[in-house]
Amino acid sequence: MNHAKDNYFRDSKTACAKKTKTASRTAQRVYALDAKTQRPGRGAEGQTTLSACADATDGFLKVSFLPKLYQGEKARACQETEKMQSDFYASLDRLAGHYGVSPMPTRHLEYPYNMALAVWDLEQKLKNSFINFQEIRVLQDGFKTYLVSEEKFNTGTTLYYIPTHPIYQMLRDPERKKNTQLLLSVCSYLYHIAGIPNYREQGSYLYWLYEMHREWTEEEQDREENERYVREFDKAELIGDCMGQKFFSPMNLNFFEKRLNGFKSRDNFDKQCLDIGKKAFAIYTDYPNESIFRNASVHEEDEDEDTETESIGMEKYISFISDTKGWLYESIQESINNEFNECGSMDEPTIIKSFDGQELTQSSLDFESRLFALLDDLCELLYNYTPLQDEHFN
Repeated sequence: MNHAKDNYFRDSKTACAKKTKTASRTAQRVYALDAKTQRPGRGAEGQTTLSACADATDGFLKVSFLPKLYQGEKARACQETEKMQSDFYASLDRLAGHYGVSPMPTRHLEYPYNMALAVWDLEQKLKNSFINFQEIRVLQDGFKTYLVSEEKFNTGTTLYYIPTHPIYQMLRDPERKKNTQLLLSVCSYLYHIAGIPNYREQGSYLYWLYEMHREWTEEEQDREENERYVREFDKAELIGDCMGQKFFSPMNLNFFEKRLNGFKSRDNFDKQCLDIGKKAFAIYTDYPNESIFRNASVHEEDEDEDTETESIGMEKYISFISDTKGWLYESIQESINNEFNECGSMDEPTIIKSFDGQELTQSSLDFESRLFALLDDLCELLYNYTPLQDEHFN
């Protein structure tokens, strides 16, 4: 969900498949020639008479000969294949042990079918057991063969834009004072610790979009409603600067736990705020220094500029924003969708684990899974918020 409306911007068919290291080559089986043909004995009937009109070269052209394989080369090829399989199954055992799954017995099967079946079986089991599991790849580094697993959190086609206007409205409502304080602590955590950018920060993606759209609006002098549209930008800047100062204040983080413990629910909106506060504080406690961009995808540079496609960075679809309603947001959203439709791929939290015998870092996407669920809840709450009293902006 877009928390305002869904944004399906990954319809582009220009996406290029990622280049990965090739798996081990399939060994070619070479058959030895038969032993020396024995001379046929004389029969009572004698030899069959051949026609003098036959072309003697026809028989020769119908026979193909395999290249001669010296015993040393044959032995070396067998040794390399044996080592490859030995490395593969050692890596397979490490991978299966890490994820706690039991692989199908395939060692007794012939190469390379045994390795292909083992990878297929393990991928199916991991995809059924782990929601973020993506794929297994077989890599070769010199003479060493090992497995690599990829885990990825699927963000879908969602713009994780947190509207600040509803919280600004709560500031002006004395009936929602406790709600405002708790949500300010949540947003302060998301800004300070999780690293979510504010649209009023120069250099941020949304800052550039707001500035560009403001210039376009101010250039259209002939529009009768041009002045009203310009006031929309003034309002967005005022709200962004005001809320940015509050998110930046360390007091909201210092009083987070106290505000949470002292919060009393009176209605359904209070219960939702309390639930969001508890989830945010739990993530903050378990991951006090983790950023939402810690496992952002890293793309290798493509030397061929003709096939290079731009990727949608996480900082482009995760941010604080002025509002997710009204003319201004719809105008910015249209530009975002147009740009994203031209991109070939999308950055998402990704973990690559190599089972090559080296010490494996214990990492997971638990933090990202919990944080994106929190953003979903927070965006939905703020989008559906209705102020108890009307706000007047001059």
